[in-house]
Amino acid sequence: MSDPTPVIDDLREESEELDALVARLSPGEWRLATPAPRWTIAHQIAHLTWTDRSALLAVTDEDGFRALVDKALAAPGTFVDEGAQEGAALPPAALLTAWREGRAALDKALREAPPGARFPWYGPPMAAASMATARLMETWAHGLDVADAIGVTRPPTDRLRHVARIGVRARDYAFAAHGLTPPAGQFRVELTGPHGDRWAYGPEDAAQRVTGPALDFCLLATQRAHRADLALTAEGLDADRWLDIAQAFAGPPGTGRPPKGAAR
Repeated sequence: MSDPTPVIDDLREESEELDALVARLSPGEWRLATPAPRWTIAHQIAHLTWTDRSALLAVTDEDGFRALVDKALAAPGTFVDEGAQEGAALPPAALLTAWREGRAALDKALREAPPGARFPWYGPPMAAASMATARLMETWAHGLDVADAIGVTRPPTDRLRHVARIGVRARDYAFAAHGLTPPAGQFRVELTGPHGDRWAYGPEDAAQRVTGPALDFCLLATQRAHRADLALTAEGLDADRWLDIAQAFAGPPGTGRPPKGAAR
């Protein structure tokens, strides 16, 4: 049973960094386009607000969360965009307040969750540590979109270790989401962290492996960059296929981003 406190602390830091980025924006800048089609900065923060609320319900109100799942099942292709659109229609100050209040409530709920408890989600049920990891992954990924919109480069941190881990653990889910049978054997994944240290997952003697920078793997798993633009190497047919379909998030397969220079 893992202690969720470290990843909850890292989620708070990741959120505060993004908060500092958007808090200084003018109302007009909240309408800047991001790399996600039809999504502005406001849509990105609204999506985080919506998913934080979903996570809070999953932790504190299972019936309320089930109602959200029913709505998602009724409109599987549009419910994410609809949630973002609703929040993006708010004045920026009101949206920022809602995001802050929601993530503070989730932070408290995760810290107070009973040890060993598991909570429902759109994918498999998750423990508090896994829920915080998923929220950190999304906060980092959508924060990249915001940074891109305003022309800011956010340096990678060791918090990416959480994103990389969830990307590795979601391997079989990525195959299943594409209607493919997950490989029977484990892969070896060896990544180079932001400070040059090695992050390794899976058995050392695995026949198939993926190697490269941790940042690149996280960009791939969150579908923030195309494989062609990343320095990742696969050994083995299944590992190679994985790099084409990897996703660290629950839900249907994403469309990903086009290679640099490709027409959008």
